[in-house]
Amino acid sequence: MARQHARTLWYDRPKYVFMEFCVEDSTDVHVLIEDHRIVFSCKNADGVELYNEIEFYAKVNSKDSQDKRSSRSITCFVRKWKEKVAWPRLTKEDIKPVWLSVDFDNWRDWEGDEEVELAHVEHYAELLKKVSTKRPPPAMDDLDDDADSAAATSN
Repeated sequence: MARQHARTLWYDRPKYVFMEFCVEDSTDVHVLIEDHRIVFSCKNADGVELYNEIEFYAKVNSKDSQDKRSSRSITCFVRKWKEKVAWPRLTKEDIKPVWLSVDFDNWRDWEGDEEVELAHVEHYAELLKKVSTKRPPPAMDDLDDDADSAAATSN
């Protein structure tokens, strides 16, 4: 029986690249993370052998990388050698394999996050300042008894 590739999702973060090999009820799982590549193999619930070998876009720290297995997938946390450097793709080659996709549910454009975060902090500080200023309570003149009378007539 020929080997197949496992469907693989990936996303980028400042310190790590995350990969998820989507194999339910996997057995005989082997994950080898090296400084320039990852080799993944397992068998699925039907006994089909799955094998992926990925040459990374850039060097990683294999000693500070790990994998975690669940019943639905195997997730790898691969530590980047150069932190805070965005990876435009996972693979060294500029060709995207059909079994490899970006995990858009977890993807985030983290470049420039410091500026965005600072803007959020300033916005919330301004809101807090507005809320904490002592003002007289709002007038309730616009509330009328029509709502009460309408509720009484509908009962």
